Amino acid sequence: MMNIKAFTLVSAVERELLMGDKERINIECVECCGRDLYVGTNDCFVYHFLLEERPVPAGPATFTATKQLHRHLGFKKPVNELRAASALNRLLVLCDNSISLVNMLNLEPVPSGARIKGAATFALNENPVSGDPFCVEVCIISVKRRTIQMFLVYEDRVQIVKEVSTSEQPLAVAVDGHFLCLALTTQYIIHNYSTGVSQDLFPYCSEERPPIVKRIGRQEFLLAGPGGLGMFATVAGISQRAPVHWSENVIGAAVSFPYVIALDDEFITVHSMLDQQQKQTLPFKEGHILQDFEGRVIVATSKGVYILVPLPLEKQIQDLLASRRVEEALVLAKGARRNIPKEKFQVMYRRILQQAGFIQFAQLQFLEAKELFRSGQLDVRELISLYPFLLPTSSSFTRSHPPLHEYADLNQLTQGDQEKMAKCKRFLMSYLNEVRSTEVANGYKEDIDTALLKLYAEADHDSLLDLLVTENFCLLTDSAAWLEKHKKYFALGLLYHYNNQDAAAVQLWVNIVNGDVQDCTRSDLYEYIVDFLTYCLDEELVWAYADWVLQKSEEVGVQVFTKRPLDEQQKNSFNPDDIISCLKKYPKALVKYLEHLVIDKRLQKEEYHTHLAVLYLEEVLQQRASTSGEGTEATETQAKLRRLLQKSDLYRVHFLLERLRGAGLPMESAILHGKLGEHEKALHILVHELRDFAAAEDYCLWCSEGREPPHRQHLFHTLLAIYLRAGPAAHELAMAAVDLLNHHATEFDAAQVLQMLPDTWSVQLLCPFLMGAMRDSVHARRTMQVALSLARSENLIYTYDKMKLKGSSVRLSDKKLCQICQNPFCEPVFVRYPNGGLVHTHCAASRHTNPSSSSPGTRT
Repeated sequence: MMNIKAFTLVSAVERELLMGDKERINIECVECCGRDLYVGTNDCFVYHFLLEERPVPAGPATFTATKQLHRHLGFKKPVNELRAASALNRLLVLCDNSISLVNMLNLEPVPSGARIKGAATFALNENPVSGDPFCVEVCIISVKRRTIQMFLVYEDRVQIVKEVSTSEQPLAVAVDGHFLCLALTTQYIIHNYSTGVSQDLFPYCSEERPPIVKRIGRQEFLLAGPGGLGMFATVAGISQRAPVHWSENVIGAAVSFPYVIALDDEFITVHSMLDQQQKQTLPFKEGHILQDFEGRVIVATSKGVYILVPLPLEKQIQDLLASRRVEEALVLAKGARRNIPKEKFQVMYRRILQQAGFIQFAQLQFLEAKELFRSGQLDVRELISLYPFLLPTSSSFTRSHPPLHEYADLNQLTQGDQEKMAKCKRFLMSYLNEVRSTEVANGYKEDIDTALLKLYAEADHDSLLDLLVTENFCLLTDSAAWLEKHKKYFALGLLYHYNNQDAAAVQLWVNIVNGDVQDCTRSDLYEYIVDFLTYCLDEELVWAYADWVLQKSEEVGVQVFTKRPLDEQQKNSFNPDDIISCLKKYPKALVKYLEHLVIDKRLQKEEYHTHLAVLYLEEVLQQRASTSGEGTEATETQAKLRRLLQKSDLYRVHFLLERLRGAGLPMESAILHGKLGEHEKALHILVHELRDFAAAEDYCLWCSEGREPPHRQHLFHTLLAIYLRAGPAAHELAMAAVDLLNHHATEFDAAQVLQMLPDTWSVQLLCPFLMGAMRDSVHARRTMQVALSLARSENLIYTYDKMKLKGSSVRLSDKKLCQICQNPFCEPVFVRYPNGGLVHTHCAASRHTNPSSSSPGTRT
C-alpha cells in the first residue's frame, strides 16, 4: 500500500530547555491540557510549559514551548504518571505508588495534603457517572494483589467509592462509565463494577509484551492483541471494526480520527480506522511515550517531546486523488464527516466526488464515473467543457476554481487516441441523454441539449431525429451551424420546424429532393413533405408549395388537399373551388380531388358531380382513341363512370347525354336514359345494341333499388316485353326471356305474363318460373290468411271486453250527480267510465275537447 502523508513530526520541547546539560535526567511521563504541557522526570521533577502554535501557510504548524516553572515533589522516585483535571485546576501526579494533588498553575501541593496511596497505575473516567462537575472519577490498580479501586477526587480531598477484586493481577486499565476494560495477566476482560458482571474478550500473554488498553471513544476501547493486532472492543464485548495490523513489539497507541497511531522501538505507524490499511510510517527511535490529548498526539523519547501534527483531511484527500487512489480518498472523506460541520462537509464531499469522477473518467471507467458525477451533483457543463466546441458560444459557463481536474480538453486527456475519444463521446451521449430530464439539467437545458445534438450529428446517431421531434432546448444558432457543417439538412429542417420556422424547413427539404443539397437521411422525403404540408396550419405555405408537390406526383401531391385533418376540413380552411382552380393544370390530381369531394365527403353539389363525370368521360374517350382495344385502365375508369352515373342523382343528365352522342358508349347512354325515366329506351339499348342481357337484368335491379315493388315489376315487365317483341324467330331473345322469367319469377305478375307468352312455349320450359310464381302466390295467400286471422282474433278480444262491460247494470236516478259538473241527470242518457263514474254526454264531449278538465276515468 502506498503511503500518504497524514502527520508531520514537530519538536515541542527541546532537550536543552528541559534538562540543560544534565545527562541523567530522563522524561518519564507527559500530560497536555490545552496550551499547558507538563513533563514528569526520573528525578521527581514536574515541569510546566506553555505551548504556542504557529501556523505555517505552506506546511505544518510549528510549536514553541515556553517554560513556566518546575517543582520537585520531595521524593527520590521518578514521576510515573500525570493527569490534568482542569475542572478542579488540579494535576494528579503518581509517584512512589502515591497519587498527589497539586495546583495546575503553581504546582504547589493542596494544603489538605489529600492523596491516594497504594496505586500502581491509574486512569480517569472520561465518561463519569457521578454527575458532579466538581469531582473527578479515578480508577487505580492497587498495589494490593488483584484489586481495583474507584475514587472520587475533589479539589482538596479524595473519597473511595468501590473496590473490585479480579481473578488475575490487573496490569492496565481504562474506564468508560461503569465499565472497566482490564488487561489481566493472561487475558483482556470487560467488567461492570456497578453490576459485578465480567466478560472475557480474548487471551493475551503479558510476559511476551506489555499490554495496551486505550479508551478511544464512548464505550469503545483499543487493545494490543496477539499476533501484532490492534483490536477494537466495545463494552458489550464485541468488535465493530476490523483489527489493524501493527508491529509485534508495539509499546504505545493513540487515536486521532480516522487514524490509529502505534509506536514501537523504531517507527511510528499510522493505520486508517476506516479501511485498516497502513497509511504512513515515520522513523522514530528510542520513543517510549505515545499519547493523545484532546486530539493532539504527543510522542516522547527520554530526552525530548514531539507533536504529531496532522495534515488537514482535505489536503490528505487531495493527495490521494492526485495519486489516483479514488477508493481510499472516498473512504477517508466519508470518515471525516464526524469532524466537520454538516454544511461544510457536504460542500467538500460533493467536490471530492466530482474530482473522483473525473479521475475515473480519465481512466475510461465510465460506469464508476457516472455514479460519482451523479452523487456529487456535478454541474454537467464541467464535463461538456472537456469536449471542444460542444458548449454553445452564448454559454456563460466557466470552469470551477480551483479546477476539478488537470485536463484542458478531451484531446489532452486521450492524448489524441481516436478510439478513446470515440468512447468518451459515446459516454457523454449516454450521460447527457440520462440527465437531460432530471433535476441535474435545471438551468442548463440549452447547454445540454445543444451538446447532445452536436454529438448525435457528429456520430450520425439515430437519436438525432428523436431529439428534434420531441421537446428540446437546442439553441437554434449553434445547432443550425453544426447540422449544416455535418450535412444533416433533414435534421436542420426539423430544428427549423421546432422553432416555428416552417417555411425555412420546407424549403430546405425541397432543396434535398431537388438535389440542390445532398442528404440521404430519408428516402421518402417527398412523401414526408406532402404529409407535413397536409397537417400544416399555414395556408400560405401550403399554397406556396402546392405546384411543386403536384409537379412531382399528381396522385401523391393531391393528398395535401384530400387528407387534411377532419377538424381543419370542418373549418373550411381551403375553399374547394380554389383548389379545383389550382388543380386544372393537373388532371389526375383534379380527378382524385373531385373523387374526394363526391365519394369521400359526399358533398351534394351538382357542379362537382357533373365535373367528375365529365372528367371520367373524357378519360374514357381518350383511352378509346389511343388504343384499339379496351385495356385494364380504361375498364377501371369506365367502371368508375358507370358507378357514378348509377349512384349519383346530382349531375346534369341532359348535358352528359349530349356529350355521349356518337361516342360509342351505349352502357353509359342506357344509364342516363334510366335517370330520365326513359326505361324502355335504356333497355332497348342494352338488349338490341349491346346484346347484354345480364346488364339488362342488373339495370332493372339498380333502377328499382329503394323503390316500391310495383316499380320493379314494371321494369321487369318492360324488359320481358322487349324480349318477346322480337317474335318467335329471334331465338336468342326468346332464350333471354325464358332465363329472365326463370331467374326472377317473384318479380312478375304471373297472370299478365301468361297472357304475354307465345302459345308454342311448353310448360316444361317455364317450369322454374311457374313453380316460383306458385310458391310466391301461395306464400302471399298464406301470409294474408295469417294476418286476417290475427285481425279476427284481436276483434274477438275487443268484442269480449265490450260484452263484459254491457253485462253489468247501471242504476241511474235523479239523485245521481255528474262527476264532472256535479249536476243531477235530467234524462236517461249518460256516459260511463271504466271506473264506474257517470257523466253527462255533453260533459264527456267537453272533456275530450278540453283535456285539462278533470276526469273520473282514463277511458270512455
